[in-house]
Amino acid sequence: MHLQLLKDLTKRLRSMAETIFPGWIVCWMNGYSLLLPLVEAQEDTSKSLTQIKTMLYGTTDSEPQDIVLAQLAHEFYNTNMLLLLILNLHRIDFEGKKDVAQIFNNILRRQIGIRSPTVEYICTKPEILFTLMKGYEHQDIALHCGTMLRECARYEALTRIILNSDDFYNFFKYVEVSTFDIASDAFSTFKELLTKHKMLCAEFLEQNYDRVFSQYENLLNSDNYVTRRQSLKLLGELLLDRHNFSVMKRYISNPDNLKLMMIMLKERSRNIQFEAFHVFKVFVANPDKPRPILEILLRNQDKLVEFLTRFHTDRSEDEQFNDEKAYLIKQIKELKPLPPDQ
Repeated sequence: MHLQLLKDLTKRLRSMAETIFPGWIVCWMNGYSLLLPLVEAQEDTSKSLTQIKTMLYGTTDSEPQDIVLAQLAHEFYNTNMLLLLILNLHRIDFEGKKDVAQIFNNILRRQIGIRSPTVEYICTKPEILFTLMKGYEHQDIALHCGTMLRECARYEALTRIILNSDDFYNFFKYVEVSTFDIASDAFSTFKELLTKHKMLCAEFLEQNYDRVFSQYENLLNSDNYVTRRQSLKLLGELLLDRHNFSVMKRYISNPDNLKLMMIMLKERSRNIQFEAFHVFKVFVANPDKPRPILEILLRNQDKLVEFLTRFHTDRSEDEQFNDEKAYLIKQIKELKPLPPDQ
């Protein structure tokens, strides 16, 4: 009985799709024909989504049944319904969009023992991930796609597909869009992708260092204050993560990066100054500073000591910050002149 009901629901969704979705999708779906006015089709689609959500999450009176969840997931795989719903998310009403995100995330979390069948399914259908990423280009579905993407980012296999795609680099554009909510949501997803799976992320950053950090520099120089602050904070987290040791060594060996941090230490915003401090300290604390880095520090030795002595003196209760600041001042004071360059 449950199986027949599920088949009826997915068939109805496919039928609704013919009225509200483009013709090429109708052909791709092998054609169920149902001619309904647009509004009625949207209403019926929303009803079907609500019924499916109820099956997945249960009600106050009844818990969801494992056999129903398995049958529902099977129907979604067989009908390619996950991709279909995402492709046409913009055609579904607001409550329906929320239902799609909840349905997607629930089916994604489904496990059989240690297996995650929906993760395995999406690995064979990576266009689902690429379509979700492109959702950030459409204001009416961006936040819903972000919710689904961050759920995908919990799984290393899916994160690997995203990071190794050219589409990932669109995040450098998405985090700077003019709509604050979308830019913030995109940055949350961007951060999750770069920090969730430590070994994978370290491997990705190391192998794609030039491409990633050439675009990352644009974020640090952004005209948008929030973008600059978030990017600077994330940079500090990435460099201080022990898994990213090779990436950190490469970053702090570049004198242009040191110059940028010294400029940001003098930014008008105290928050940006503070985040810049946590990146600057990595350059100074490096016991194997390359000559170009030492030359900059020595050239500005007295100014840096004076500047750091007066830097954020009101943070008297922040013991870790004050210990780190005292350590940097000591390190800079003790720098010895370099021998002539041979």
